[in-house]
Amino acid sequence: MDFNFSEDQQQLRDAVRRWVDKGYGFERRRAIVAGGGFDRSVWNELAELGLTALTVPEAHGGLGLGAVDAMVVLEELGRGIVLEPLAQAFVATRVLADCAPEALQGQWLPRIASGEALVMLAQQERKARYRLDVCEAKATQAGEKYTLTATKSIVPAGDKADAFIVPAQMDGQIALFLVEAGASGLTTQGYLTQDGSRAAEVMLKDAPAALIAQDGLAALELAVDTGIASACAYGVGAMEQTLHLTADYLNQRKQFGVAIASFQALRHRAADMKMQLELARSMSYYASLKMGEQREERRRALSRAKVQLGQSLRFVGQQSVQLHGGIGVTDEYAGSHYFKTLTQLEMTWGDTLHHLGEVSARMQDTAGVFA
Repeated sequence: MDFNFSEDQQQLRDAVRRWVDKGYGFERRRAIVAGGGFDRSVWNELAELGLTALTVPEAHGGLGLGAVDAMVVLEELGRGIVLEPLAQAFVATRVLADCAPEALQGQWLPRIASGEALVMLAQQERKARYRLDVCEAKATQAGEKYTLTATKSIVPAGDKADAFIVPAQMDGQIALFLVEAGASGLTTQGYLTQDGSRAAEVMLKDAPAALIAQDGLAALELAVDTGIASACAYGVGAMEQTLHLTADYLNQRKQFGVAIASFQALRHRAADMKMQLELARSMSYYASLKMGEQREERRRALSRAKVQLGQSLRFVGQQSVQLHGGIGVTDEYAGSHYFKTLTQLEMTWGDTLHHLGEVSARMQDTAGVFA
């Protein structure tokens, strides 16, 4: 079995890396944070690179590529801690392509592919914590029309989005809907998150909606698993750059007339950071490869991956700050922004304790050892 990336995947990685290095420097990122945490011109640049079309089926104007290709792209975006939520395009694409009626696919997938439409998953509610089966949003059906009443929190770039994928209770079960941003009864309130990205509260009051899937929980799980795989890949890229910044600092900073990289205790801590990065990378690959599996195996695998990623994200971020000293938490230094990104990622799509519970609940008699 060949575990190497294909030539096309290597070229894709190189193209995205060049864009990050040349077009998304730290100063540009800081300017975007100061301007609200989202820049539509950057989103358009991602679309011009073909990234918004990456996983959209060819029949709808996309490239028709898979989870591993998305992972390659997100690793490179993570290196530059790019604020614009490309992962949400992958989430929306997967849900619409796998679960939505043909008419809805034809309406939205070409617009996602071109970068014209930002479609965001709006699933988080205050009382739900990270549980997907806890949903107070209500959907009402009148003939073939649906309306939604809900409040959803921490929706990425929610006040900039063109549509939302929203779970809501209908007939005693969770269904999944699409709500356009201009719908009557929909309001948003945007804000910055701790890592500088943009999010919003999305409030719906009898807002018209289109049905994506009657079995909304299964579709929502697919969406969240796509998000977890994306966060894992993005986190690997962010950790890799954090380690690079830390190693550079250790080689430049001097005490007692020598670079502190020569101190054995600090070298051991840097080696531990590298080990955690590689553990996370392996589990990120595992997560992406398992995206094509059946529901139970996929859910189990993605929780396993998020446990390791959560541990690695927190360790690498905290060790980086410790090895830098005071400069590691100053706003002017890039390392502090990587630390905030890693910390926030650990809690995105379910924190480590939540997914440890998920792994435990899905553990079989063999615990995977002899399976």
